[in-house]
Amino acid sequence: MLHSMSDSRAPEPMRQHGAGTPDGFRRLWTPHRMAYIKGEGKPEGPGADDGCPFCAIQAMADAEGLIVARGTLVYAVLNLYPYNSGHLMVCPFRHVADYTDLDEAETAELAAYTKTAMTVLRAVSGAQGFNIGMNMGGVAGAGIAAHLHQHVVPRWGGDTNFMPVIGQTKVLPQLLAETREVLAVAWKAAD
Repeated sequence: MLHSMSDSRAPEPMRQHGAGTPDGFRRLWTPHRMAYIKGEGKPEGPGADDGCPFCAIQAMADAEGLIVARGTLVYAVLNLYPYNSGHLMVCPFRHVADYTDLDEAETAELAAYTKTAMTVLRAVSGAQGFNIGMNMGGVAGAGIAAHLHQHVVPRWGGDTNFMPVIGQTKVLPQLLAETREVLAVAWKAAD
């Protein structure tokens, strides 16, 4: 439970040998983020057989891989390290790195799935806006540059507060598996 600094019920900071000078701050530990920070699960190389998670996800059951919907040429999947609840990505099944490598049919289905993602996220979560985009190449910010993926990040007025800005921590109100289930049901209804 979080307490304000003036809350008289808040326990005194616990002293821990070697942890530095107590500063009165409370800590919100997120050890699961260490996998992302260390780059665990990232491909070893640019090929589809080099450990690409977007290729591996395709072979998983939808719930296990956090897949929301599968098309003929693309699929929608929740981001394992979301910026906001409902942050999903639209990925081609084919292992391609660059948007210009998509053929016309893949480009059309990727666009259609992006539109459906927006519709579903508005219906399920009341999203008021979106950040939509792709990072082409590692120098442009792509965490996994070898397999193209388009981010669809739902936004709401006031969704940026002190936690991500000062605390560098996102507070997500729902587990990924629950978010996937709600979106998958709504996606089927939207088709």
